[in-house]
This record gives sequence, C-alpha cells and structure tokens, in this order.
Amino acid sequence: MPTWTALTTLEGKSQADALGEALENIDPAPTGIGVFEVEDGSGLWEVGGYFTDAPDETALLILSTAMGAKPFTVSELPDTDWVAHVRRELAPVEAGRFFVYGSHDADKVPAGKHALLIEAAMAFGTGHHGTTLGCLRALDRLADQDVKATRVVDIGCGTAVLAMAAAHLWSVDVTASDIDAQAVDVAVANLRANDMENRVAVVEAAGFDHAALEGPYDLIFANILKGPLVALAPDLSARLSAGGYAVLSGILNEQADEIVNVYARFGNSVAHREEIGEWTTLTLEKSHN
Repeated sequence: MPTWTALTTLEGKSQADALGEALENIDPAPTGIGVFEVEDGSGLWEVGGYFTDAPDETALLILSTAMGAKPFTVSELPDTDWVAHVRRELAPVEAGRFFVYGSHDADKVPAGKHALLIEAAMAFGTGHHGTTLGCLRALDRLADQDVKATRVVDIGCGTAVLAMAAAHLWSVDVTASDIDAQAVDVAVANLRANDMENRVAVVEAAGFDHAALEGPYDLIFANILKGPLVALAPDLSARLSAGGYAVLSGILNEQADEIVNVYARFGNSVAHREEIGEWTTLTLEKSHN
C-alpha cells in the first residue's frame, strides 16, 4: 500500500504545535503527525503528516496559508517496510571504547566495549548523528586522559546515550534531563533496556530548572542547539566545578567561534574541538580561578 507525506516548515514551536493539531482535522485524516525543530539553528519547525490515502492538497494549502507556513510538499512513498529498511541501514556505531547498537545487531557486540543498546526507531541520539558521535568521542578522549568525573549531568539527553556512556565508564552519580516529556519516556525506556534504571536519574526540565540539577558537576553534556547553549552559558558555567569539563554540541561549524567566545566570558577555555560533517563538538574546561 502506498503512503503519502505532507511536509512544511514555519517559525515557532507554538505555531508548529497549532498547525499539527489543525492537521489532524483535515479529510482524509493523516495516520500520523510529527512536529520537530529543524536542527540547523534557523529557528524553524517542521510539521509533517503521513497518509494512507492521497491528501487533499487544496485543504493543505489553505491550512498552511492560514498558519503562516510554507505550502506543504506532498510526496508519494513506495511500499516499503521502513522499520526493516532503517534496521538494515542503521549500522552499529563505534566511538572509541563505546559501541552503540540496535537489538537487530546484538550478535555484533565486540568484547571489551561499553555496549549501549539504542533502538533504531529512536533516531536522534543513536550515535549516527555527528553531534552525538562527537560527544561520545569527546567522552572517550577524556577517559584516555585519565579524567574521572564524580558527578555528571546530560542536559537535553534525548535517548540518554551520553548519560549511559558516562555511567558505564565510571561508577558515578549521573543525571539526565530533557525539556520534552516524550524524550524523557524514551530515555527511561533505554535505561530499562540497558539495565541501568538505578544508575541514571532522568527528569523533565528546561535547562537546569529542576531541584535535581543544582550541581556542582565535574562533567556536563549539552548536546542541544546554538540558541539554548548561549542562553545556558551562565547557569552551566556556575554549576561546573573548577577544572571540570563541558562537552557541547548541536553547533554548526560556523557557529562554534561564537559559542567559544560566549563561554570564555564565564571562565571556560577550549580543551578540544572536533568537526564531524557540518557539526562541531566542543570540550571546554573550567578555569581553577
């Protein structure tokens, strides 16, 4: 059976959420709706509908115009088993001592690695994206330098793969947080799948706005986007111990210098910088002064 998609973009989360809700009421109705922030720092949100019957393109045009969005792009997809396709294409990821895999590749886990099970359906934070991969490599590099954190937090944790990686590496107090309730549910499911429910605490929070996130921390992950990273700079730096490290990503290469300059104002200097594709991961060290 063929499937159709209808995709558009517009500015602002509230407007995108409203468009997603309105999309539910058109005829024929979509079988699924997704609302996602575009990960390029543009501030745009993507709204998509998935249909088993050809959507009414006139109704879609009226809806996008009323909501101030670009016209929907409608595409017919071939009859494909997408779960099987993703599983075939989503090969395991190795980042130094870490091995991130889906259950379909459980037989490929090598001995001596910190193995982290993340299902393919939970796409962001599987390690395939340059930002997550960069953070895993940064953690591996810190371990190579004999860094041993005692308190770790993962802000904007997504799948919680970074929090789990740190918990695997050290017997430490690890907290993970995300602003999105669904992401928190995904993180909890991943912790359960990895038998790590008692090693990582997950909370729903915007930035550090939660009683469980007071710090101080020896290691802070923040794999989000440029805007939130700039806004978090004072709070993140205040919660980072002297001599501690912050691993920041979700940064386009051309945005990295600005992030470095912002965090330098709060006593952080670049310990390492890595580009993977169009994304930069920064490892910053807090001064002892």
